[in-house]
Amino acid sequence: MSTSTKHVAVSNQKGGVGKTMVAINLAGALNQRGHTVLFVDVDPQGNATEGLGLSEVYEEPEPNLRSVLVSQDTALPEIIETHPEMDLVPSNIDLFKGEAELVTEMQGRKRLQRAVADVDGGYDFVIYDCPPSLLVLTDSALLAAQNVLIPALAESTSTRALDILFDQIDTLEAEYETSITEQAIVANRVEPDGEAKEMMTWFQETFEPGLPVFEIRKRVVLKRAWSNGVSVFEHTEDCDMEAEFDQLAAHLEDAL
Repeated sequence: MSTSTKHVAVSNQKGGVGKTMVAINLAGALNQRGHTVLFVDVDPQGNATEGLGLSEVYEEPEPNLRSVLVSQDTALPEIIETHPEMDLVPSNIDLFKGEAELVTEMQGRKRLQRAVADVDGGYDFVIYDCPPSLLVLTDSALLAAQNVLIPALAESTSTRALDILFDQIDTLEAEYETSITEQAIVANRVEPDGEAKEMMTWFQETFEPGLPVFEIRKRVVLKRAWSNGVSVFEHTEDCDMEAEFDQLAAHLEDAL
């Protein structure tokens, strides 16, 4: 792949961590900093596609992301949709079937990497929103991106989920003779309580300074931006978490 485009997968096998919200607002922050962004919704549930105001595309017939990855009779640029802050490769309900099909396809986990080569160099950043699982589509995004951003809740259940993700990354690196770099932990929906404070200390003591930890506090404005189909940067209300997402974007600018 060309080094001109920077690729980042947003992944955590644990559901309910606000992974898609982090991915959308990261893309919004990068756009705000003057970058062109392609957002790839790899999750068959299509939460990002809906959250970016394109829910009607989710049930459209082929061509869609399944025909790009499984049938391979569609080029990725053919299914790109536009959004005020980013371009979007939408998810589609057919991806539920497509994920099962990719398991038995030759080089199934490498097909997304080959597909995005058609747009490489055309964007500053490609952000992949992964499913809340460690199946073939998540593996595909990790291999395509070779960089991963990890959202996690500030609660004790996160430690096991992180261990599982790190083990999977090690497995992919060994099997495909590649390197996948963890770029940051994003503690998400942090509330002012004792458990969250303890977990923030654990995140920082465990991962920093080698792996930076960003803190996104729970804010209703983030939900309202989602409901309006935009990131918090395009939303009309101010939010103090804009600064943290901007710092995250700046970190990725420097790290990649």
